[in-house]
Amino acid sequence: MKKLLLISGPCVIENDSTPFIVAEKVATICSKLNVDYVFKSSFKKANRTNIRSFTGIDFSKALEILGRIKKQFGIPVLTDVHERTEVKEVAEVVDYLQIPAFLCRQTDLLTECGNTGRFVNIKKGQFSSPQSMQFAVEKVRSTGNKKILLTERGTTFGYQDLVVDFRSIPIMQQLGVPVILDATHSLQQPNQASGITGGLPQLIETICKAGIAAGADGLFIETHPEPEKALSDGLNMLALDKLQGLLEKCMRIHEAL
Repeated sequence: MKKLLLISGPCVIENDSTPFIVAEKVATICSKLNVDYVFKSSFKKANRTNIRSFTGIDFSKALEILGRIKKQFGIPVLTDVHERTEVKEVAEVVDYLQIPAFLCRQTDLLTECGNTGRFVNIKKGQFSSPQSMQFAVEKVRSTGNKKILLTERGTTFGYQDLVVDFRSIPIMQQLGVPVILDATHSLQQPNQASGITGGLPQLIETICKAGIAAGADGLFIETHPEPEKALSDGLNMLALDKLQGLLEKCMRIHEAL
């Protein structure tokens, strides 16, 4: 049976302790369940709605933390990049470079990431069809890099909601790349008058199970020990103590398939 991939961690590196708590806990769970694990956390959140929202700690400190997690737990790490100028330095630390959904058409960013030889995880834009993602894949492949993943994270539905079209999974798999289902960002409720993106975390399990049933190669789940205290995306992250039970259910579906 092909192993399931889990990309998981806190939304952003907000301090020097939370990332290690999450990495250790999730690595232990994945080892027990025979799931491949990639730790994820952003060194910076460049697209916060409100200018007063937390965007991250010092760049160098955040990269240092990602490097320590990789070494201490022996797991690959992933983080977002937003500009070409960041890519080379970030790629020296991480195993996976992630293209944020809003930037999935940025040719120079995609090719710069491809040129590093690292894995490139491209988040499907909220405005993009699954068919159109062939062009993002082609941009990375043009560099000779074939280590590409696509992640489904919902499609804009009106101004303040997202909807997941599970047909996206087999359609994007036809491009010859693994397809991951992002079960937390897919449940965001953007464009709130408060300037804080809402979410529906009570539906994370539903989205995960549906994604696995639809044949997704893996799951993307942002998690935090105390989502209500998180400095970014707390309203749509999964509480860390709920992750193992959720993954156990998903694995039963995965094994049945």
